[in-house]
Formats: sequence, C-alpha cells, structure tokens
Amino acid sequence: MGRAFEFRKERKFKRWAKMAVQFTRLGKEIVMAVKDGGPHPETNSRLRTAMQNAKAVNMPKDRVEAAIKRASSKDEKDYEEIVYEGYAPHGVAVLVETATDNTNRTVANVRSYFTKVSGTLGKTGSLDFVFSRKSVFRFEPGERDLEELEFELIDAGLEELFVETDEEGKDIAVLHAAYEDFGKMQKTLEAMGIELKSAKLERIPLSTTEISEEDAADVLKLIDKLEEDDDVQAVYHNMAE
Repeated sequence: MGRAFEFRKERKFKRWAKMAVQFTRLGKEIVMAVKDGGPHPETNSRLRTAMQNAKAVNMPKDRVEAAIKRASSKDEKDYEEIVYEGYAPHGVAVLVETATDNTNRTVANVRSYFTKVSGTLGKTGSLDFVFSRKSVFRFEPGERDLEELEFELIDAGLEELFVETDEEGKDIAVLHAAYEDFGKMQKTLEAMGIELKSAKLERIPLSTTEISEEDAADVLKLIDKLEEDDDVQAVYHNMAE
C-alpha cells in the first residue's frame, strides 16, 4: 500500500484519540458564540450551531453548559480569529483557521510548523484563488429522496448535494451553499425537521494538486502538527485525495 497509506491509517487512529482536543475546540467556539450573541441558543444562531456540532460528536452536555457559563463570566478571555495561509512542501496550499488569546504565540507556532517542513507562510488573501468559503451541512439521508430534497432547497441557496461515506461506513448527505446563505439554509433545514450532524463554514479547494504517496506523507506531517496546536480550529489543503 505504501508509506503514505500507512501514514494516513496511523493518522486516523490519532484523530480518534484526539477527542479531547476536538471538545476543546468546540468549547472555544461556544465561548466565542456566547460572547458574540449571548447565552441563549434560541436567539443566537452561532451558539445554536456550535451546540449542534457538539452534540453530533457526543460532547458531554455538562461540558457544553460549562463553556456557556464560562463565556458569560467577565473574567473569560477574548479570542481573536485569525487565518494563516501558506504552502506545504511539494506546492500544496494550506489554510489554517485559528482562535487565539495570544497572537504572537500563535503566529510563531504556525510559522515554525511550516518552516520545519520547508514550507512557506504567505500573506493574508494569497490563497483566495485556491479556496472558496462555503456553507456545508451534513446529515444522515435515511429514506429521504435526495432528488426531491434538492428541488425543495433551491430557494434556500442550495448549490450542491451529494453523499459521502464516513469513517464508520455510514452514508452522509453533504450539502453546499454559498457562504452568505448559511443562516437561510440552516433555518430551512431546521424547519424541515432535518437533524444535522454538522453545520460549518468550510474552505473548499477550487482545484487540487496531485502528488506522490511519498510526498503526501510530508504534507500530512505538517497538517498533523497544525491540528495538534490548541490555537488551531481547522486546517484545509488542496492536496488530491
């Protein structure tokens, strides 16, 4: 299968072992949502989305409630959301979303990860032509007729609807809409009674870069280091799968 395959397999096991890190990131998103729009999910769509995503990965309810309570305290830190853009080895574009209470620490760490693998950190906006920001919703299709659902969601801004297989082998419907249609699509899906597994703003590559399995392993080393950083919320790349 090759070294890159083994590296990817090992990376999957690592990802499963990083549940605590995932909970920490969701907790931070909940804190930012509360500070942005208040502690009530009924009137704060960002918080409602964060809680929905937390539920989808089985984040304990008490941790969700603790994050909301913590965010309501005046002593809780404020987080600044910063995006870093650069190139990994072999010409693969990498975009890193962070939320930090110390920008000097975060930029130093991110730069060091790129430098150690002979990558380069670029200027903000340098990858605008590589990635498009999209509203992405995932849910279990069940017995739903997806062709009929596509027709029903056009007015809410549907751009694309397809099915992918998750790590457990289950079919998951993936819906793409424009960045600005996130709220409208979320409300429409909620009104239709569709229980979402996740609702996020993601960076979708407009084109991908083909590299060898051996070179892919080098890129994955960088992605792993970035994903292990507490300040990093999400990492996107345009390496072909």
